[in-house]
Amino acid sequence: MNTSGNKQIEANNLKVLKDQIGYEALMNKKFNEYSGQCTDQSLKTLCTDASQVHKRNFDSLKCYLDSHQ
Repeated sequence: MNTSGNKQIEANNLKVLKDQIGYEALMNKKFNEYSGQCTDQSLKTLCTDASQVHKRNFDSLKCYLDSHQ
């Protein structure tokens, strides 16, 4: 545990964060593509909403990561 007051993230936690950021980016991209392919408006809306959720998750994780570097 980091008790020195330093804001650095431990290596194993950094790997988890980076992996999760990658997953969120991928899901954002996929749902955005699916939304563009949908002809049913309710499915299009569902995919667009999911894309936005993953974009917000990505942004939150990236902001957290940036604040610890």
